[in-house]
Amino acid sequence: MMDLRYRNTESELMDDPKVAIETLRLVFDDINKSNRLLGGNRITLNSVCKLIKEFPRKQYTIVDMGCGDGEMLRELASYFRNTEIEILLIGLDLNEKALTIARELSVDFPEITFLKQDILALKPLNFSCDILLCTLTIHHFSNKQIPIFLSQFTKLAQIGIIINDLQRSALAYYLFKGFSAIFIKTKIAKHDGLISIKSGFKKKDLITFSKNLSHIAHTINWKWAFRYVWVMETSRLSQSYE
Repeated sequence: MMDLRYRNTESELMDDPKVAIETLRLVFDDINKSNRLLGGNRITLNSVCKLIKEFPRKQYTIVDMGCGDGEMLRELASYFRNTEIEILLIGLDLNEKALTIARELSVDFPEITFLKQDILALKPLNFSCDILLCTLTIHHFSNKQIPIFLSQFTKLAQIGIIINDLQRSALAYYLFKGFSAIFIKTKIAKHDGLISIKSGFKKKDLITFSKNLSHIAHTINWKWAFRYVWVMETSRLSQSYE
């Protein structure tokens, strides 16, 4: 029986800087297909809309930490083009190859800017925003590293932070094995998907992290398919761990 009491510490193959850009492009295609089929990005979009409804403005700056190929930002840009709300979107990632792919795929989205940035070396004055996103990113980091950048996140975001990441679950692990056999093409995406689930979180893990940020409001909810959405409202003080 698989032991998932503790988070996996094995690195994902796609995090290797030696991975060729064409290979990485195919891996992102698989990841994006999975998110479309399972509704992963919709979770973040719905949470953004909820924050915007609670804190109405004419213009928002949204920063995506660990933006990968920029798929999440393109979905946001496409959605808000049909509204009267002006959105400025910034994607940050340390992987230069991922940023190259993101820029190529986003040529029709002038509202999106991509920058190279180490998430562990953030400077609040450089990346102040209204809403900060972190989708399928924090599971790449250790339990010691996560509090470091979460503390910085709270200084960057004026309205809120939306973290969308994986539940560490044996059921999710075995279901993904079946899903990937049908829908995923690349060996890296199949391998890394399983590693990601083992590197994901139990709700108690996220609650523990939230205790270090007691000066802001936290809401942590489970969502299909085996996701947790953790919303922090930086101007409020309350907790809800549904």
